[in-house]
Amino acid sequence: MHFHFHFTAKDGAYAWVAYYSSGKFSNMVAATAKSATTIPQSVAYKNKAELLFKHVSLGWKRYLKGSFDAEKNWNLYGYAGFGLMLGHVVNAHSVSIDTSLYDVPVLSGKANFKRLTLDLGLGAEFPVGADVYLYLEGRALVPTTDYPSPYLFVNKNAPFTATANAGMRILF
Repeated sequence: MHFHFHFTAKDGAYAWVAYYSSGKFSNMVAATAKSATTIPQSVAYKNKAELLFKHVSLGWKRYLKGSFDAEKNWNLYGYAGFGLMLGHVVNAHSVSIDTSLYDVPVLSGKANFKRLTLDLGLGAEFPVGADVYLYLEGRALVPTTDYPSPYLFVNKNAPFTATANAGMRILF
């Protein structure tokens, strides 16, 4: 859900709330022994993960070509802002690992995480009549903070998210 507040024909603020469906993936990882006397020294296994996140963003939108109320031709716009990503991760290992004997690269179980993001986007919209516009845009949510979580396999600059979006904008 997006809200745009136009101060001029070319400039305005935006606010959005987004909810994304779960992403499912798996990684082959290895647990390594904490002691040299532990046999075997490593255990390979598959980690199945599910990642879900919600996002809130506030920022500035600028029309590079056209304006928010143009009724002819297409418009090109860009936006930049800051957001808060709220994530939830679920990990399931293919085998049980004794964490008193082995170091694991990612913990099994459920956890929440959060990231502050720099939100960038570029889009085009096409008027279809009666203050209705169809839009296509690309968006990147770049993590700006790093709060390591033992439930995320990759913690550095993660999750870096890029999306392609299409929809309808109705002018009120």
